[in-house]
Amino acid sequence: MEQQKIQQFGDALYQALIDCKTIDPLTNSVPGMTIEDAYHIQQHMLSRRIANGARIVGKKIGVTSKAVMDMLDVHQPDFGYLLDSMIYNEGDAIPMSSLIQPKAEGEIAFILKHDLMGPGISNADVLRATECVMPCFEIVDSRIKDWKIKIQDTVADNASCGVFVLGGHAVDPRKVDLSTCGMVLEKNGEIVGTGAGAAALGGPVNAVTWLANTMGRLGIPLKAGEVILSGSLAAMFPVKAGDNLHVSIGGIGGCSVRFY
Repeated sequence: MEQQKIQQFGDALYQALIDCKTIDPLTNSVPGMTIEDAYHIQQHMLSRRIANGARIVGKKIGVTSKAVMDMLDVHQPDFGYLLDSMIYNEGDAIPMSSLIQPKAEGEIAFILKHDLMGPGISNADVLRATECVMPCFEIVDSRIKDWKIKIQDTVADNASCGVFVLGGHAVDPRKVDLSTCGMVLEKNGEIVGTGAGAAALGGPVNAVTWLANTMGRLGIPLKAGEVILSGSLAAMFPVKAGDNLHVSIGGIGGCSVRFY
């Protein structure tokens, strides 16, 4: 794809983010867009945000579940970048005015104490490099109208990053079975989803290993101190003003957030 087109699409996504408005799917304009093209667009959108004062604090893995892969007709995950402006803490209230068409996902967040630079990273390397894991909500949001996305659209849109919420519990990942731990999602006191660690590429550690090796081949490290969101453990669900959410993950703890 021509550099001018990459910049045009990246600028359009950045402006949609700033204006809290949606745009038509990029793949409608360029049916032959590749995933590589989409990552170039993502980088341009990211550069606009960094130029405006944002700072990278981590990375996220998306499209880790079979259901989402089937929906997008792909057989690989994707990744995006977490910025300091996206962080919320346990019990915080998130203004709906800052989001467009948000949906919530329950996940396990990894906090790194050492850099990880693939390729060649193993699951054992990931566990050694992890300071702790925490329960987490990722509030995904799309700048693409009505979530009419193909894999190229969501990749270009920074893997549909919105904001994320870290719970108040930090656990040594070597003291819990991250593949079999169960998760319960509640919205306004009612259970809206259940899942297990294995939903994310067979286990969250597998997902982080995939990310370290995939980004490493591009010359991008996972850095000490970064937050790594390892992928949804159940189907995402829409949220609106007035909603209160809680996620419980066996052996790790819980996380709550509300919207206004």
